[in-house]
Order: sequence, then C-alpha cells, then structure tokens
Amino acid sequence: MVDDKIVNQVVQNFEKRSIIGYLKYGKNLDRNDLTFLQWINHLQEELMDATLYLEKLKDETKRLSDNNKG
Repeated sequence: MVDDKIVNQVVQNFEKRSIIGYLKYGKNLDRNDLTFLQWINHLQEELMDATLYLEKLKDETKRLSDNNKG
C-alpha cells in the first residue's frame, strides 16, 4: 500500500470487484478462453454502460439544478 488514501481505495475496490466477478462468473481475468475480439467486445459493452451512467448522472444533475432554481 502507498501513502495515498485515494489510491488505496481504488485498489481495494479493484480487489472487491475481482472477488465479486469470480463469485458471479466462476472466472477471473487470468483466462484464455476469449479471443482478442471477444475481449474488445467486452470492453465496448462496459464503455457503453459507462456512457449510459454518465448520461443518467447528467440528467440528475440538471434536474437537481432546475429544482433549486425554482
């Protein structure tokens, strides 16, 4: 661990995410059953989800801002 609270939190979150993924799928990222293109597709799907989350947060921020104006 480093002397950086944020870095340590991120590392802990990665470790938790790894455990959850293994419990859910029975696999970790140290696997050889996917092709390069399949890995790219997985990443693309994750990024698409992230874009949806960002759009939701933008909408929520605008809604809260609008509610505070009036």
